[in-house]
Amino acid sequence: MTLPALIASLLEPGAYPERTAEVRLVQTHISYVFMVADTVYKIKKPVDFGFLDFTTLALRRHFCEEEVRLNRRLAPDAYLGVVPITVEQGRAVVGGRGEPVEYAVRMRRIPDDDLLLSAIRRGAATPETIRRVAERIAAFHKTAASDGHISECGSIEVIRINASENFAQTAGFIGRLISPDGYAGIKAYAEGFLKENAPLFSRRVEGGFIRDCHGDIHTEHIAITDGIEIIDCVEFNERFRFSDMISDAAFLSMDLDYLGRHDLGRVFEEAYLLATDDREGAPLVGFYKCYRAYVRAKVAGLKSMEEEVGGEERRAAGIDAMRHFRLASLYAHGGYRPLLVIICGLPGAGKTTLAKAVSEAAGMPVVSSDLVRKGLAGIRPDEDRGFGYGQGIYTEEWTAKTYQTIVEQAKAYLRQGRPVIMDASFARRRYLDAALGAAAVAGADACVIECRASDETVMRNMARRKTGTSVSDAGYEVYLRHKSGFEAITEPHIAVNAEEPLELNLQAALEGIFKV
Repeated sequence: MTLPALIASLLEPGAYPERTAEVRLVQTHISYVFMVADTVYKIKKPVDFGFLDFTTLALRRHFCEEEVRLNRRLAPDAYLGVVPITVEQGRAVVGGRGEPVEYAVRMRRIPDDDLLLSAIRRGAATPETIRRVAERIAAFHKTAASDGHISECGSIEVIRINASENFAQTAGFIGRLISPDGYAGIKAYAEGFLKENAPLFSRRVEGGFIRDCHGDIHTEHIAITDGIEIIDCVEFNERFRFSDMISDAAFLSMDLDYLGRHDLGRVFEEAYLLATDDREGAPLVGFYKCYRAYVRAKVAGLKSMEEEVGGEERRAAGIDAMRHFRLASLYAHGGYRPLLVIICGLPGAGKTTLAKAVSEAAGMPVVSSDLVRKGLAGIRPDEDRGFGYGQGIYTEEWTAKTYQTIVEQAKAYLRQGRPVIMDASFARRRYLDAALGAAAVAGADACVIECRASDETVMRNMARRKTGTSVSDAGYEVYLRHKSGFEAITEPHIAVNAEEPLELNLQAALEGIFKV
């Protein structure tokens, strides 16, 4: 990762007025964000993406000031002002007295645990939490500014420009982050929807639904403790902020879907529409969710191409882009559908390791046959009773009961609209058919990943288990018995090999799951 000299110098704790021993840098595609004690400093990158232009110091200062002004509408206590950055004796100084060489937005640091995103990941976000957020956004929209100039940005002509700009700026991603068919399908949907619903868009303008909104409402920007604060609105392009109220709200609904919480997304949409009494806007929700998912894919795709961003961060951004492109494609082809990922294969082939890695990367819960089997028997996960192949909790009867239970658990997630990973051998075809059938009944997409390994690799993995805390009790003899009776997977699936590094298998799995 290569950083500009000024940015690198701002990694020194002595550059700041706050006393701190550590400075942490986080990058977006348009900003450097420095976290210093309880304060955040955000510097705009000197970039021009067409939809924004930060290429001169004057422009960066202007948009820093706009960021503070606009964000104080929804987070008045978080935005502390704009500070100059100077160079004194060859060192960067934040808030220095010399000639400014850069400007930064100074903010109060909001603890990660206070954010809606964190609450969702902890399982602490309740429907009541989401209703509070919906009511806060609805109240903001009702009082947000609206005039002739703002309303023009909600015209169908401007919306077409925004959509066309998105497709033009993501054409370079075709083949890498999105397939030609996926790109063409979303583009055709957007163009067709605009054509078929032109009168509705006109009525939205006439009805005063185009407001000076936020433009970037998602879970990472919402603090839910001590009231509701929403930060980081779009300051750099009026076309993105002046929008239909429904478009602004749809961003958060889309983000909840992205996080696998379609159940909370439904709660949000119902609460928001009730608070605004905007019945005519309801048919636009799906279109704007598609638009917002595509914008997020574009942003992540751009970040994945920035050389100054670290390699691991670029790879993560690429997966993020693919996930958002997939979500946009779902909206374009009938609406959100949950996702069942089945990670199967012989014992010792790395199923559980891969399932854990996919779960952490995509925020998806895991239903594990090993955990369920022992749970049904009242046995601790780390306890090995020494049962052999076909004995104790490994008889055909126990195995059938285990698979019936994990299918039921997966169905419970899918019925809520939530994605889920199933981690099990699926050595018998009937068990795989049952899982795929459950996905079909729930209207979910299904993806099968088979983990493979050589006998030598399995033997090494089994030896390591004896010194670790593996939930699985399977030894090498059990593996050989399973291998002789394993029923082949006949439908299209992804195959990964345990001889490859986990990072490569994870990348292959995520691309197979999410790439449209």
